[in-house]
Amino acid sequence: MRLRFEVKNHSLEHHQYSLRLRVATGFIFFCFAVLLVRFFYLQLWKYEYFQTLAENNRVSLVPIVPNRGLILDRNGVTLAHNFFVYTLEITPSKAGDVEETINKISEFIEVSAEDRKRFKKLRQESHSFESVPIRTHLNEVEAAKFAANRYQFPGVEIRSRLFRHYPLGNLGVHMIGYIGRINEADVKALEKSEDISNYKGSDHIGKGGIEQYYERELHGTTGFQQVEIDADGQAVRVLSSTPPVPGDNLVLSIDSKMQEIAEKAFENHRGAMVAINPKNGEILSYVSMPTFDPNLFVDGIDADTWKTLNGSLDKPLINRPIRGIYPPGSTFKPFVAMAGLEDGRRHPPFSIGDPGFYTLAGSAHQYRDWKPGGHGQVDMQRAITVSCDTFFYGLALEMGIDKLTSFVSHFGFGKKTGIDLVGEIGGLLPTPEWKWRRWKQRWYPGETVIVGIGQGYTLVTPMQLAQATAVLANNGVAMQPHLVSSIQKHNGAENHLMPITKLDEVLLDQRNIEIVRAGMVDVTKPGGTAASVGAGASYNIAAKTGTAQVVGIKQGAKYNAGGMDERHRDHALFIAYAPAEDPKIAVAVIVENGGHGGSAAGPIARKVMDYYLLGKEPSTENDAGKKAEPPIPEDAPHD
Repeated sequence: MRLRFEVKNHSLEHHQYSLRLRVATGFIFFCFAVLLVRFFYLQLWKYEYFQTLAENNRVSLVPIVPNRGLILDRNGVTLAHNFFVYTLEITPSKAGDVEETINKISEFIEVSAEDRKRFKKLRQESHSFESVPIRTHLNEVEAAKFAANRYQFPGVEIRSRLFRHYPLGNLGVHMIGYIGRINEADVKALEKSEDISNYKGSDHIGKGGIEQYYERELHGTTGFQQVEIDADGQAVRVLSSTPPVPGDNLVLSIDSKMQEIAEKAFENHRGAMVAINPKNGEILSYVSMPTFDPNLFVDGIDADTWKTLNGSLDKPLINRPIRGIYPPGSTFKPFVAMAGLEDGRRHPPFSIGDPGFYTLAGSAHQYRDWKPGGHGQVDMQRAITVSCDTFFYGLALEMGIDKLTSFVSHFGFGKKTGIDLVGEIGGLLPTPEWKWRRWKQRWYPGETVIVGIGQGYTLVTPMQLAQATAVLANNGVAMQPHLVSSIQKHNGAENHLMPITKLDEVLLDQRNIEIVRAGMVDVTKPGGTAASVGAGASYNIAAKTGTAQVVGIKQGAKYNAGGMDERHRDHALFIAYAPAEDPKIAVAVIVENGGHGGSAAGPIARKVMDYYLLGKEPSTENDAGKKAEPPIPEDAPHD
């Protein structure tokens, strides 16, 4: 057996050991150095950041929603106000099985099928960490009953919320608007306008009407509380508080009683009416029929009701005065008349012999007058009174489309009026340039002919028609139309009147103004197309009736309203201002499928003017025309 001996190299081992020790020591020092650097980084450089995070874990910022401003009529009648109610709300992220929670809640408090539908809709529009109401308007008994069993419902709480209420219901809803829950589109708009921070804690925002246009003034400024919370997220104490600033109150130029009279006058008809003070632009009445109840939207409208409103053939959700567009028909004639007079083409004693039609040179086509056989000898004043189509056919063609449209645009046709409402459209005042852009077609002389009587491509909104009438009544001076007359600051000490602004002015010869006015006054006198409207009036009314076709009829065919679908019948239009010598009110009325302006739209205007000028409320009898002659059947459909 052979023995083997190993001789250790102590020097090498010592060297290796020392090397490992130095490496280990260096690594330890490196780790401590990293920790030390990290320590200094966190404690010095990031001190403020982590202090803020720690503070946020300890302190919660709770928004305090401001009281929304009131909306009042010119006499102080409340049109929109607020009240507090108890609501039962579920935070889905904290409630576990939401359906099971709702079923359990219903054992203590009634939860209807409509409540469930609304909750489902609102939940889809909300984040999981936001509370969603399952029941609103809890009474004190229901609130107390749930409070006693609160421990059984994690993620469910009773809250006191501010609710909007419209005490007059449907009255003036298209003008006032309503509030609804904030949706994604609203959030994007608030972010774009950099107002999003002012809506912390707010669930609702203005939707349409005054509520939307003056949202900033009505909403106010959100307040905040700094609340100290414990490890369980429970509030311990309030550290500081910034109170909210309530929204401002809005005072409208509308008289709610006059608004009620106007809406009732429409009865079951669809249509629109706008009344303006021509001297300062104040809107005196603003009607869109049919209406709807804005209170339906405050809680979140249920699906069935929304479907009924949105799908109705009567289209109650359309704001007709600013979004309904109609041919102006013969209500356009006074403005064409003024254009012809100012252009020097139809000054007295100019007159024509009306055979009952107009023939364009070089054409065999006849443009009919509404009266078969014509009106005989007709001058400008009489042409307005009897609504002679033939007279205005020739005048329009002689002036030419460019000169005609350029002049009447000063009355506001073809552009927005700028009323303080969202969503206004500008109507249409056609020109050859417009037609070429639209259809790449040239303009024909026959198209100019029918523009002279408010037919063809010409389209107006009721708001435009009322504004044009006000400009005519105000001798060519256009004032900015507005619904809000003043803003009352939240402290009650300040009341800011809205500025009265002149928009435009067309210089008119006083003699021409008097000719047009005389023709319009005769419209409401015996022999005029609205004699029944002026019957028994203690003041002079300058007016013009009109009819706008809904469907065309064949050349030579006779219009028969009784033989067609109600929605295919002509629209009835009526414009007026009074007293004719010193106008204080200008009115435009459109009754959809109403037939003739004098018989369908005129009586509505008369009731409004009687109330505004005389304080006279309509009786059960038809005061405006009790002893009147039957209305002349003006403005039959044209080609």
